[in-house]
Amino acid sequence: MTTMTEAEASVREFKMPDVGEGLTEAEILKWYVQVGDTVTDGQVVCEVETAKAAVELPIPYDGVVRELRFPEGTTVDVGTSIIAVAVAGSAAEAATETGATPVAPATPVAPVEEAKPPARTPVLVGYGVSTSATKRRPRKGAEIPAQEVSSATAATAAVQAELNGHAAGAVVASRPLAKPPVRKLAKDLGVDLATVTPSGPDGVITREDVHAAVAPVAEPVAVQAPAPVPAALSVPSATYDTARETRVPVKGVRKATAAAMVGSAFTAPHVTEFVTVDVTRTMKLVEELKQDKDLQGLRVNPLLLIAKALLVAIKRHPDINASWDEAAQEIVLKHYVNLGIAAATPRGLIVPNIKDAHAKTLPQLAESLGELVSTARDGKTSPAAMQGGTVTITNVGVFGIDTGTPILNPGESAILAVGTIKLQPWVHKGKVKPRQVTTLALSFDHRLVDGELGSKVLADVAAILEQPKRLITWG
Repeated sequence: MTTMTEAEASVREFKMPDVGEGLTEAEILKWYVQVGDTVTDGQVVCEVETAKAAVELPIPYDGVVRELRFPEGTTVDVGTSIIAVAVAGSAAEAATETGATPVAPATPVAPVEEAKPPARTPVLVGYGVSTSATKRRPRKGAEIPAQEVSSATAATAAVQAELNGHAAGAVVASRPLAKPPVRKLAKDLGVDLATVTPSGPDGVITREDVHAAVAPVAEPVAVQAPAPVPAALSVPSATYDTARETRVPVKGVRKATAAAMVGSAFTAPHVTEFVTVDVTRTMKLVEELKQDKDLQGLRVNPLLLIAKALLVAIKRHPDINASWDEAAQEIVLKHYVNLGIAAATPRGLIVPNIKDAHAKTLPQLAESLGELVSTARDGKTSPAAMQGGTVTITNVGVFGIDTGTPILNPGESAILAVGTIKLQPWVHKGKVKPRQVTTLALSFDHRLVDGELGSKVLADVAAILEQPKRLITWG
């Protein structure tokens, strides 16, 4: 390996990038390089897990790995340096690329002008280029240059300063620093974050800070010092038996799912309805479609026809395909269906969706379902694939479950749970016969969907699965 001198090389810091989905942190799952390894522009150096998916990160320049800033399993904030790479060229050139910060020289240097806009931006596989740099909001009360705040705020400050005869060089930031779950907790407990004293790093308000703000403050009173407690009466600190219990940190996809489900359950008023249906004819059609040459090589199973049945039912009752805009107090009717399919993965439950599923033919829908499932199993589902869903199907039947009461995916209007399909005694043409039977459960947001509309949609899905020829007559 060729050794570069300090004059020939500079060190660039590659920072945890922002994928543009509003994420603030990611866990380093695996490093693909070690200190001393040579890397090239575009080479994947590590895999990280965000709150939505696992993502591989490519390095945006050539060089030799100088340092790995964090070990595997560490959760790192977006914008934090995770790897240092020694590259050929001057330190001045190194400063012109996004995410690359030259190591400070040992001797003092004169102040330089503000850095020019980045010449290039690191690109995540499958996510495109981010158009803005990620910066942590300043600590509450700190002064920030006017050009770093919104133009409207800066303009207002400038006019006010002009009237007062002062220069408008700075304005004061007022938004407290807190992550979304902490903001939700504060809202639920009626706590004004502006009154909370932060204890987290960089002035971030933690859950403990919010709870402390709720606790009543006792009036100071003069009391005598308590008598020392004998050692024999001391209360032992809280512990747990490591041989009998295992504690698993909640993070990544599972952490995001937990927060989303709690938010959904306590925001949208859920109603769930059930119907048990004879799907014998649908199961026969599935077997026939598997032999159809137009569907050869595609994923053909009962879920395919259930998905198609739901899409037809939505076409007949489009008002169920909507969302609730709390800020505007409006119902947003969607003229497209992004069909979510709940998928259990080793990292937790995810709900990728098929974009514009309403416009797909049966073969196209089968192809999309196959790609969605295989990608989820490989842990490669992108955050974009899980955004913008309108309705969801969850197939609990694959686990041998008859039915359930599914919780809405946040921002969606309905979710259909499909139970296991099995032979049961059923009255068919006046006689009791063994028939393929399943139970469907439809949960919906009662702010958007009343009982009549929800019942009609569920009844239509059941009717199609009982008589699949309705896919043609109703579709």
